[in-house]
Amino acid sequence: MTATRILIADDEPSLVAVLQPVLSAAGYEVAAVADGKGAVAFILSHDLDVVLLDLGLPDIDGKEVIRRVREHVATPIIVISARHLEAEKIAALDEGADDYVNKPFEIGELMARIRAATRRRGTTTAPMAFYRAGPLAIDFPARRVLYDGETIKLSPKEWELLQVLARSAGQVVTHKRLLAAGWGVETTETQYLRVYIGLLRQKIEEDPSDPRLLLTEPGVGYRLSAAE
Repeated sequence: MTATRILIADDEPSLVAVLQPVLSAAGYEVAAVADGKGAVAFILSHDLDVVLLDLGLPDIDGKEVIRRVREHVATPIIVISARHLEAEKIAALDEGADDYVNKPFEIGELMARIRAATRRRGTTTAPMAFYRAGPLAIDFPARRVLYDGETIKLSPKEWELLQVLARSAGQVVTHKRLLAAGWGVETTETQYLRVYIGLLRQKIEEDPSDPRLLLTEPGVGYRLSAAE
């Protein structure tokens, strides 16, 4: 079985010195580059499974790296950056990043994000047929949602939002993408989303006031728990 191939694109030697052996010990095949142009060249010339990308590279911005490689490949990209501004996260995700982890981060959290990204890569060639996390299960072909084995009735808009979240399970889905899925138009009225996310939580959460499955990424979007 071929090892999962990961590229770390970061100019912080201390971070690379920690990440590379940890990821290698976990069974991943790891390479590293320290600038944006090197990252673009490496991504386009290698069959990678995941890219861990810093936005603050010394030559070109990480968002430009995403923009250039997305013209050619769909390799999952997880941004790891100290830029905590919501606008930076949203811009990176809108350019085509799959996920975003703030520095400093816990290794366990990063590992979970990598696993979610590799699962997504493994399903890109065929439509996802089924999702399950805890008591929640979704049968996509049948457009059927179950909670603890009982069928849940969703409105068409609730279904559209939930299936987009489930197809990117474990990864943040931006407000922009969810609004396009639910309303099909360019709008910034995130109040629409808050209302429908609230309705979904009433149906899929044991305690809607303390959600465990459908999580808020403040200022950015929402994340549904990774499939089990």
